[in-house]
Amino acid sequence: MAIPGNISVSSDYTVADQQRMSQAKRYFAWQSDLSQAQLGRRVLEVGCGLGNFTERLLDRELVIGIDIDPNCIAHHQRRFAHQPQVQSQVLDALDPAFLDLRAERIDSIVCLNVLEHIEQDQTVLERMQQVLPSGGRVVLMIPAFMALYGPIDHHLGHYRRYTRAGLIETAARAGLKPRLLHYMNTVGFFGWWLNSKMQRQEQSEGQIATFDNYVVPVMSRLEGWVRPPFGQSLFAVLEKP
Repeated sequence: MAIPGNISVSSDYTVADQQRMSQAKRYFAWQSDLSQAQLGRRVLEVGCGLGNFTERLLDRELVIGIDIDPNCIAHHQRRFAHQPQVQSQVLDALDPAFLDLRAERIDSIVCLNVLEHIEQDQTVLERMQQVLPSGGRVVLMIPAFMALYGPIDHHLGHYRRYTRAGLIETAARAGLKPRLLHYMNTVGFFGWWLNSKMQRQEQSEGQIATFDNYVVPVMSRLEGWVRPPFGQSLFAVLEKP
C-alpha cells in the first residue's frame, strides 16, 4: 500500500522487494551507469533504501542518503560506517527540515525509482529545486506510461507512471527545466504490459533472471546507439536555471 506524501513505501517493500530485485544486477548496473554520469561531486540521494546505488558513489566528495524507513537507514549507516564521505538520515522530502540540506552545498540530487511513490511529486521537485544552486541537477528514473499501470504497480506503491510531456510540465511548475529525457527498456515495456493484462501481482524470480541475463546485455547496447520512442522507464535529468 502506498503511503500518501512520503518518499518511500512500506518497510516490507523496501527491505524484501529491494533484496529480491537486487538479483537484476545487469539492469541495475545499466540504470546506475546512466545516472552516475550525470551527477556532481556533492550528491543527495532521495530514497536511498539499503544503499545499493550509494555503493556506486563512493568516489564522490559527499553523499547524503535520506529515506523515511528507519530500518533502511539503520542498514545504510552500518553498511557505510567506514566511509566518512557518506551520511544518511531518516528524513521525508516534504519535511521543512529538508531545506536545511542547502547548507551542505549539494550540487546534484538523484532519485531512482522513487518519485512514483510520492503523491505530491511536484512539491518534492520544488523542494529539490530549492536545495540546489543554479545549474544544479535532479536525476530521475521513473516508470513510463499509465497504460502499463497494473497490479504490480499497485503492490509496489506507485501513484502513477510518467510520459516525457507530463514530466516536463510537472518539472516546469517546480522551477526545473529538462536537460536530458529519454525512454529506456523497450522489451520491458511489453513485459510489463503483459503482466498488467494478466493481473500478475509481482514479477517472478524466473522473469527477472531471464530478462537480466539474456535481454539486458543486448538491449542496453542497442539503446545506447539509438534512443527508443517508448520504454518501460523514463530517464530524466532536470536542471535548475
